[in-house]
Parts: sequence; C-alpha cells; structure tokens
Amino acid sequence: MTRKQRKMLIRIIVSAVLMVVLAFVPIDGIIKFALYLVPYLIIGYDILVKACKGIFNRQVFDENFLMAVATIGAIVIALIEKSSDYTEAVAVMLFYQIGELFQSYAVGKSRKNISELMDIRPDYANIEVDGEIKKVDPEEVHTGSVIVVRPGEKVPIDGVVVEGNSSLNTSALTGESLPREVKTGSDIISGCINMTGVLKIKTTKRFGESTVSKILDLVENASSRKSKSEDFISKFAKIYTPVVCFCALALAILPPIFRMLFLSASPMWYEWIYRALTFLVISCPCALVISIPLSFFAGIGGAGKAGILVKGSNYLEALSKTECVVFDKTGTLTQGVFEVNAVHHNKLEEQKLLEYAALAESASSHPISKSIQKAYGKRLDHSKVQNIREISGHGITAVVDGKQIACGNKKLMNSLGVEYIDCHKTGTIIHMAIDGEYAGHIVISDIIKPTSKQAIAQLKKCGVKKTVMLTGDAKPVAEHVAKTLGVDEFYAEQLPADKVDNVEKLLEKKSKGKKLAFAGDGINDAPVLSRADIGIAMGAMGSDAAIEAADVVLMDDDPLKIPKAIKISRKCLGIVYQNIVFAIGVKLICLVLGAFGIANMWLAIFADVGVMIIAVLNAIRALFVKNV
Repeated sequence: MTRKQRKMLIRIIVSAVLMVVLAFVPIDGIIKFALYLVPYLIIGYDILVKACKGIFNRQVFDENFLMAVATIGAIVIALIEKSSDYTEAVAVMLFYQIGELFQSYAVGKSRKNISELMDIRPDYANIEVDGEIKKVDPEEVHTGSVIVVRPGEKVPIDGVVVEGNSSLNTSALTGESLPREVKTGSDIISGCINMTGVLKIKTTKRFGESTVSKILDLVENASSRKSKSEDFISKFAKIYTPVVCFCALALAILPPIFRMLFLSASPMWYEWIYRALTFLVISCPCALVISIPLSFFAGIGGAGKAGILVKGSNYLEALSKTECVVFDKTGTLTQGVFEVNAVHHNKLEEQKLLEYAALAESASSHPISKSIQKAYGKRLDHSKVQNIREISGHGITAVVDGKQIACGNKKLMNSLGVEYIDCHKTGTIIHMAIDGEYAGHIVISDIIKPTSKQAIAQLKKCGVKKTVMLTGDAKPVAEHVAKTLGVDEFYAEQLPADKVDNVEKLLEKKSKGKKLAFAGDGINDAPVLSRADIGIAMGAMGSDAAIEAADVVLMDDDPLKIPKAIKISRKCLGIVYQNIVFAIGVKLICLVLGAFGIANMWLAIFADVGVMIIAVLNAIRALFVKNV
C-alpha cells in the first residue's frame, strides 16, 4: 500500500469512528451540525476542493462535482427541515472514498503485477577496469565496450558473447521457462537473466537502443493508444454527466411546480430535491470510467506475461475481430534454417559449383545464402568476386574468377535467356549459369516449425475463417508446406510488392468490421506489416524494423502465440462488454427507482460504489491468461 493509500485509509477509519460515535451522542441543533461537519470534512475535503477547481477551470461535470452537490444538498435539506440527520451525507462521502481507495489499490496491484512480469530493466552494468569489476549505469556504456555478466545478473545491453558459456533465463521476455544456451559468438539480448557461467559480452548497441529499452518503452506507451471502447466511454462520460445533472435539476424543480399549478397540491420541495440528490449519486459514471481502461491495461499486461507485446489497447481490441490471418513462410511457419539437400550439376564438379555459388552469394545475409556458404564449408576468398548485383525476387549475378555467374530462381534464368532443367525434388531450387551456359542447380529446403500445424488448427478453432500463406519460394515448395500445415490458400513466388498487392485484395474481401492480421519476421515484411489491420512480428527480439512496423510483437518465434493473442484479446473484450452492460444496466434501474422515490441514498451508494468495486474486480481477471 502506498503512502497516499495509507493516509486515505486513516481518514476513512477516523471518519467512520466519529460518525458511529456521534450517532449515540444525545445532542441536537447547531452543535450536532458542527460535530458532524468534522467527519464530513475529514473524509471529503479533497472531493470538495477538486469540485471547486473543476468549476473554476470550466470542467464542471465530473464525479467530484456530483458527490459535492449531492452531499452538500443532503446537509442543507437536513438543516432546513431541522431533522439533524447528517448521517447520509457523511456516509455517501465515506463509501465513495472507500470505493476510490479500493480502485486505487486494485490499479496499483495490477500495475505492480505487470511491472514484476516485465521486470527486465537492469540496474547496472559490470565493466572490468584494471582487473576489477566496476558497476556503472547501463546508459554510460558505449557501443563496442566489453561488459561482464555474472550468474544471477540481468544482461543489461544487447551484444555478442566474446568469452564464456552459459544458460539464459528468457522467461521475462518470451513467457517460456526453457533456458537458452549461449557460447562464444552467440548473439545475446538484454533483459535475459544469466543462470550459470560468467559471460563477457561485447555490446553492439547503446542501452537506449537495446531490446530491453524498446520493450519497456512499448509497454509504458501502450496505454496512449486507446481502443474504440475506451474512446466511446470517454465521449459517453462527457455527454452523460451533464445530461444527468440537468435531469436531476429538472427532477428537483418540475414536479413541485406541476403539483402547485395543475394539482393545487403541496409542492413537496424537500422530497423532490432529495430525490434529485439521490439521482445524482446514482448517476456517477465511476464504474465505466475506471473499469474499462483497467480491463485493457490488465489485458495488455497478461499478454506481456505470455511473451506477447501489444502496442496499444486499440490493437488488442482489433485482434478480437480477426477474421483472416496471413503468414509469411520463412521464419514464421518454418524455422528459417536452410540446408543444402542436393547438388545437381552438369559439367562442373559439385564442390566447384558450390564454390561459385558461395562466392556469388558472399555479400548476402539471406538464410539461403548462408546455407550455401555453410555447405561449401571452406574459407571464401572475396578478392575473387567482383560486380555483385542482387536482383530482387530473382537472384544474384557476379563476376567470379573472371567468369559471369548467375545464381537464382527460374525467373533469373528466363531473364538471361538460359535454358534450365526443372528439379523433381521439393525445396528451393537455386539455378546456376556460368558465362550464359546452364551449369546445374542446388536444392535447399527449410524445416517446418513443430508448432505451425497446431497453430493453424487453433486459429480455426478460434473462429478465424481464412489462413493464407505468402512466400517468395517456388510453387511446389509453397504447395508442400501449405498442404502439410492445412493452410487454406497460398501464393508462391511473391516479391515484396506482390505480397502487399495480395494483402490489399484480401482486405477488400473481408467482412465489414472484421480484421486481417499479417504475421512475418518483421524485417523483410515491414511494408505488409504496416498495410495489414494488425501486423504481428514473429521472433522479433532485438529487431528494430519489427518493433517499428508491427502492432504486436511476439517475443519468440512460436506461431502458437498468435491464436493465444486472439484468445487473450477476446477474453479482455468480453470483460469490457460485461462491465459496460452491468454498469449501465444497474445505473438505469437505480435511476428510475430514484426518480420515483423508491431508492434512497443507501441504494445510491450501492449503485455507485458497489457497482464500481464489482466492475474493477471483474476487470482484473484480464490479467490472468495462463489457461486462455
């Protein structure tokens, strides 16, 4: 409990004790009024101050104004009627403050749970100075510095391991408890916890650019992107509050005038003013204004616990309406780990063909290029390579040892006028031409992720109507993967622009009010991620392009997190709608009862504070997503 909450609790206790004691003290008149004013001001002075500030700032109609008018009005009626019954006014303010304290505690608890789940901010970094370890602020560490991370410590900055072997706990980032093994040469990201050996890490980024900073910034700013439901509640409260204030005013004035003019009866001013004040207390929109943002906040926190970072409640709401999910293939549904399975050659030896291909691909960081270089297995002499030219969606041309090498798909061969031989094997076929003559091809295949098929099945169970796969691979490869996984549609041999065009067409076909999500690796697919209703970056830890372009960032590369994200969003939206219906429903019933004089101030307190407490408790359920 915070200091502010403790002070409020003391005020509540003192006020409640005084109110109970005064109920048994045999006093009357102005003395009783003065004594009851003490607990009233103890518990409600801050509400009165806020109400006055709102009036001066021309922001009159809020819950503070409603509470101030209702309680002061009740006191004034008691004074005029000389009933000496000030208990209701103090009780209304007392229970309102109890509700506010409960709400403050619930929100604080929710925030604390989220901060614990995302407790990845490092407090310090270790730098070795003259043989001794010195703790410094991570922001003071420059790129290229060597830091030391001992067992039990957080990795403060992204880098590469230059010495040591260890296991890393990545659960705060990915939501998974399985440790990750690292050794010399391994890339390492900030936010992980070193579990076993001492590591020396050469930093590749400044602290402000590291994964941990980007994640924390993303989570902290998620609340700034409001959902349509939150915007609706904000607009609703701005219209609703003044309307009920004028309705209360009409309730206090019109019935008495009607009784005098048309019924020639007593106006009963006090009774109708009391009803109007009860109407005001009932009408306070606290439950909606508090519980709806809290539901989304808890939902985003629960998703973060599961290793799913959602950039804002607007994206969480959009996820719940997902009708179509479009996947990139490589690195999303497959592992992106390519291996050379076969080399079919004409006149050249297999090793020579691999050498030419590896040299031509030596400037590329694409997984296919890496697999060819790995299959060649020897040190590359880059001095042999000149005039490397990458042709998007086709392949690479280069001059190697004075020979013109073309290395790519059949589109490249067609553009060069080279007759190629189709391969009967399934996989990515890299055709080779040397000095304009076909030299053979290399067969490379990717490995399907073990959870991809289950993810597609789970999406269909979630009610996703269509799954689509887009890939730059040849049709036989795409067809094989799509059939294996159960994907509804696939499009092969796609250039980046083709992927955007296909997503545009799918967006036109989707049902009204429904959403299309695209899942990709977040680097090559940035244009499509941006164009889709919801961009989901897969396995994007440390990827600047992913965090910038995507709306949802998965902290590992498990496709099963996509149906889980949709389930979390639907649970959260379900809680939001429950709170809206419950709060408005109870309010409307109690408002009608109050207008007809059936409801008194005590029922008004339940309609305000009770409904708020129930709605807040319901909202906190969105934080728990383990069994979603």
